[in-house]
Order: sequence, then structure tokens, then C-alpha cells
Amino acid sequence: MPSAAMSATLHEIDFFYDPISPYAHLAFERLPLALEGLSVLVHYRPVLFAALLKAHGQLGPAEIPAKRDWTYRQVLWLAQQHGVRLDLPAMHPFNPLPLLRLGLCASTDDAPGQTNRYVTEQLFHHVWHGGADPLDPVRLQALQSQLQDHMRQRDKPWNEPDSEVVKQRLRDNTGQALALGLFGVPSMVAGGRVFWGLDALPMLRESLDGAAWFQCGDWEAAHRLPVGVQRKA
Repeated sequence: MPSAAMSATLHEIDFFYDPISPYAHLAFERLPLALEGLSVLVHYRPVLFAALLKAHGQLGPAEIPAKRDWTYRQVLWLAQQHGVRLDLPAMHPFNPLPLLRLGLCASTDDAPGQTNRYVTEQLFHHVWHGGADPLDPVRLQALQSQLQDHMRQRDKPWNEPDSEVVKQRLRDNTGQALALGLFGVPSMVAGGRVFWGLDALPMLRESLDGAAWFQCGDWEAAHRLPVGVQRKA
């Protein structure tokens, strides 16, 4: 049970995501419940998942035929287990760049590279609600109009999707993710620790609560485990 002082502490979390990921969508929806009772400031940072995969020499789950089927089955099951709406899109994977850039059109100079929770939610719902084509031009235009209206209501400037400032913010976010050693999405960074995936939410919560396990040295010891053998490509 966290102490009153721990609950009053403001915890900052960087939530790195790509709306192409169903696991990121699920984690986004479950994050408020996982953090309930804590004082938190979440920075939502869109990144290009494909760039993380390329940097680490990996394929995405949907790029491995047998794993692809399992991934869709598992996320559909997880969604109903957690009470989260998730409809598979008309096609997957797809090129998420238009969505990532649209999200960053709605970032502001005082929080460059970040999307607020409303904007982040619209990106995820665009993909994972309704079973439609995420890249349908009519739908993308409707999303853009919705986000532009959101910025007008906030009296904030709108940057065009193909502007250099938007492209650079995505490059900066992805570069920051790589510098932190991130290899997948969603990744949540808090207190210098990286938590990967939907199933890491309870682990993140315990870390923020100051659970004893995080003080026992096992977190650091995992990094020091020697490699026994390495496969050659």
C-alpha cells in the first residue's frame, strides 16, 4: 500500500507509442486505471515503430506469418478481458506516417513532440474503432479537420503534416526512443526505468509506489547477466 507521501509525489511518465500497435492502444486505454490514486503527468510521444525495429534488426509481430495470427487473436482476447473496445482495421500492418504526423501537427511549441491525451485517443480510435481502412483519404481528412478544430478551440497554431517542423519532431521523438534503448511500443519511461508493453502496467505501478522489489537490486542485476551464446545471422 503506497504511503500518503508517495501518492502525493508527482510522477512523470513518458509514454512512447505508435498507433499501429494494438498493444499500445490497449495500454493507453488501461493506463488511467493502472495509475489511479497517483499524481502523474504523462507525456505522450509518438514514434515510428518501424524505425525501432530496423535499428534492432527485428521484424514486427505482424511481419511474421505465424506470429501475426496469434497477435490478432491475443489482442482481441485481451480487449474483451480488459473491457476495451478493439476492432481490427481493414488492413494491418499499414504505413502509420500520416497518422503520426497528424498527431504532431497538434503538438505545441511549449511541449514539442508531444500529443495530449485527447489527440492521442483520436489517433488510436481512428485505427482500432470501426474496422475501417486507417489510410482511407476521406477518413484521414476527417481526422485532420477534427484535430484542426481542437487546436482552434485551444487557440493554438496548426502545423501542416508535410511541414519540416512536424517531420523533425517525429525524428526527434524516434531518436530519443532509440537513445533510451527502446525496442518496442508501448514503452513507458519513469524514474529512469523502461517498462514495455501492456503487461508491464502493474510493474510500472509498483515502481511508482516504491515497492521493495525495486530496491533489492534485481532490476540492476538483470543487465549484468552474461551472454552464454549468440546466434550468427
